[in-house]
Amino acid sequence: MLHAVIMAGGSGTRFWPASRKMQPKQLLALSGQRTMIQSTLDRLGDLVPQNQRWIITNQLLTDAVREQLPELPAENVVGEPCKRDTAPCVGLAAAMIRRIDPDGTMVVMPSDHVIASPDKFQAAIAAGEKLIDEDPTRIVTFGIKPSYPAESFGYIERDEASQIDAAGVDAYAVKQFREKPDQATAQRYLDEGTFYWNSGIFLWRASTIFDALEKNAPKMSQHLTAIADAMGQDNFGEVLTKEFTAIEGTSIDYAVMEKYKNVVVVEAPFPWDDVGSWQALSRLHDPDSNGNTVVGSHVGIDTGGCIVVGEPGHTVVTIDVKDLIVVQTKDATLVAPKHAEERVREAVKALEEQGMTDKL
Repeated sequence: MLHAVIMAGGSGTRFWPASRKMQPKQLLALSGQRTMIQSTLDRLGDLVPQNQRWIITNQLLTDAVREQLPELPAENVVGEPCKRDTAPCVGLAAAMIRRIDPDGTMVVMPSDHVIASPDKFQAAIAAGEKLIDEDPTRIVTFGIKPSYPAESFGYIERDEASQIDAAGVDAYAVKQFREKPDQATAQRYLDEGTFYWNSGIFLWRASTIFDALEKNAPKMSQHLTAIADAMGQDNFGEVLTKEFTAIEGTSIDYAVMEKYKNVVVVEAPFPWDDVGSWQALSRLHDPDSNGNTVVGSHVGIDTGGCIVVGEPGHTVVTIDVKDLIVVQTKDATLVAPKHAEERVREAVKALEEQGMTDKL
């Protein structure tokens, strides 16, 4: 059976002040009426039944996630007691799924992407599932054809000589995973045409990925097995906290993907945006005639190229400014030049250091 695993433990600090500790980015509606995590599940359509959809999130967010996704069984929303990166997150889901469905296949994806064509997304997942049915030891990942020399994404280099027939989508063996590059290297990747952005969307048998973790991170897999063995028992929460906290965190890319030999990359046939920061809104909403992206009520006088976000009932007025990010919430306002948007994390850290935790 096909299971869907949504990684939803991020804090979304680059979207402060809208994103907060108890309401991070994945629980916000940034690209429509539905929140990001709701939209992530919506795009699965009928591909995965509700009882085979799993959310791995922060323990503090389990109630909020269950409230937004009442159609899911409560036990399918699992809260990590602490941050341990993506390998333990993926491994936990794999251990639990393997226990109830030994031959189960998992599609793993972040909760904060925007994919505008659900039908194309579902077709790509179905094609990837066929690749795994042909060879259950395969790992399938989805690469995004780059449109500019991005320095903020990891890259996947394909093996040109290994094109695979994959039910109407282009697929290749992976030659190498690459870390986030500098600008010159990113431009070279774009020019060469054999590199993809790493979307962070994966498809594999639960047993395959867990076996790989057992090989490369045996101590981690022991803790995860203990958690899975406690499924359905009264002490599951206690076991989860004890065993998960004892894990040394690392990314799934480092733990498995960069070492595994049988990896196939499918060129994603769907439009994709990772919505990493406030500037993503300019890609999700049509700018006005002056290049301003506005969510809310805004009056601009000699204003151009700005991103303006305001609470309902509040009007933001800007005069003689360009290329600013202005975000107003009920208890905090952010004003920053667009080129400095990565420094929003610094603002969050400064608030924490000054004891202003009520703003976080």
